[in-house]
Amino acid sequence: MLFSNNNKDNPKISLEDIKRATHNFHHDNFIGGGGFGKVYKGNLQDGDGIKPLLQSDWIQGYCDENDEKVLIYEYLSKGSLDRYLNDTSLTWVKRLNICIDVARALDFLHGGVGKQAKVIHRDIKTENILLKNDWKAKLADFGLSLICSINQETDYIIDHACGTRGYVDPLYRQSGFLTIESDIYSFGVVLFEILCGRSTFAIHKHEGHYLPDFIKNKFEEGKHAEVVFEQIKEQIVPQSLTTFQEIAYQCLHLEREKRPTIKKVLVELKKALEFQLNSEVSIIETQVVELSSELNDMNMTGKSENSEIHNKEKMLLDQTDD
Repeated sequence: MLFSNNNKDNPKISLEDIKRATHNFHHDNFIGGGGFGKVYKGNLQDGDGIKPLLQSDWIQGYCDENDEKVLIYEYLSKGSLDRYLNDTSLTWVKRLNICIDVARALDFLHGGVGKQAKVIHRDIKTENILLKNDWKAKLADFGLSLICSINQETDYIIDHACGTRGYVDPLYRQSGFLTIESDIYSFGVVLFEILCGRSTFAIHKHEGHYLPDFIKNKFEEGKHAEVVFEQIKEQIVPQSLTTFQEIAYQCLHLEREKRPTIKKVLVELKKALEFQLNSEVSIIETQVVELSSELNDMNMTGKSENSEIHNKEKMLLDQTDD
């Protein structure tokens, strides 16, 4: 079972405190379900003592008592990313920032938690990416996650394949060999969902196959533009789109060795964002120059028009500062 809180001092929480916070797991506090069990919301009072588990800020604490295993997460008010895939208010820049947030979380997990172990999430999907009011994203639901020793000689785990169909690495599903590259594959699906504005399930419903096959077919046909969410297509500058699509497509490679590391994915996502922001600043600066030129050419007796242009110029400059 999972639920939320807002305290940060001691990682272990008593079952008694958890029951009190959720009113004994009352149905009014039930907000969903994950791979690890049911999800409840609750509030632990200051002083109960909760600090980040594994030195991260998306898991707040845990309980392992009387056969009850509970992970405690920060409550994120906007809910999960899957609800916003086709939301036009989720601009391309916001989508890129969400991708970067999740990539950073995976980099932490894959890079070695506490420098002693790496974590394979095993269930990366848009339902497990939670959003704050400012659209900051956090990776959640570690119920299926596995912790692997960094010092072990092998880089894989033989395990019964689990996860969510439409996201699971096909090699893992077929062989039972789990590696961190399995997370990369699932993240690739998420990246394209964010770009397409559709979930892998929606694509399966309309196309007859899940997102990875849909993307592969479109790319082989040279129809890269057709996978972009129509409502944000005009926002995206070519360099940003190309950089994003190339790294996302590499994540879906059937050969694990040819998938990028999460560090590489993070670098390319930051490049895609930089290309986008630089282009937007250039457009604003060009508009400011044009307005300034228009102002200089105007008859200075036209005060009302002059004032209007001044206001436009100030607004554009303010956008540039932001």
